[in-house]
Amino acid sequence: EKSIFWGSLQNTVLYNVGFIALNLIISIAFAIIMSELRNKKLVKVYQTMSLLPYFLSWVVISYFVYAFLAPGNKGIFNQMIMHNGGMPVNWYQEPKYWVFIILFIGVWKGIGYNSIIYFATVMGINPTYYEAAMVDGATKWQQIKNITIPQVVPLMTILTILAVGNIFRADFGLFYNVPRQSGALTPVTQVLDTYIYNGLANTGDLGMATAAALYQSVVGFILLMITNFFARRLDSDSALF
Repeated sequence: EKSIFWGSLQNTVLYNVGFIALNLIISIAFAIIMSELRNKKLVKVYQTMSLLPYFLSWVVISYFVYAFLAPGNKGIFNQMIMHNGGMPVNWYQEPKYWVFIILFIGVWKGIGYNSIIYFATVMGINPTYYEAAMVDGATKWQQIKNITIPQVVPLMTILTILAVGNIFRADFGLFYNVPRQSGALTPVTQVLDTYIYNGLANTGDLGMATAAALYQSVVGFILLMITNFFARRLDSDSALF
């Protein structure tokens, strides 16, 4: 039981570290790209398309994923593999693929929502900074590196601090619905939230579930305070308080 708990805890932390890093990089990149487009109608179309997955439930997304990863010759990926002379893969029995699948789906679902606040910040930067940079002969990349990114750093720091505070919490819908509760995938897809749920559903051990949930809250709060402390030491304007 202890090994299952520590495995779930490890998965939770590692997945969240991956999500924090990927969401930060991809969301900022997407926001900057959108801000550089001159066709505002296209910007609205792209933003709407990127936001659509965020409003889909994990149940719906799990069926989309299954359409691609269904075993045998039913799944789209397996049909492509067989068309090229390969052997079909039983995706729901192969844990080695699921770290990348989970990270990809999690980032894909949230990229539109996560990039909105960065996009608003980028669009709020004083245009005179860019005009002065262009007069000095700065390239577009130099403008992004020396103007856009430094202006967004305080927001990046605050959102990262908040994300670190939730590093012991996982998206239950993602880890419960998308792998379809396949036992073979448990070592790489079970996180604290699914561990707590399974503990309640299978054993009815309310004390274990309560202790695990309390552990998530207390340790998350401690990490938030530590991260905020170091952020304040580095730059007081970037800290939460």
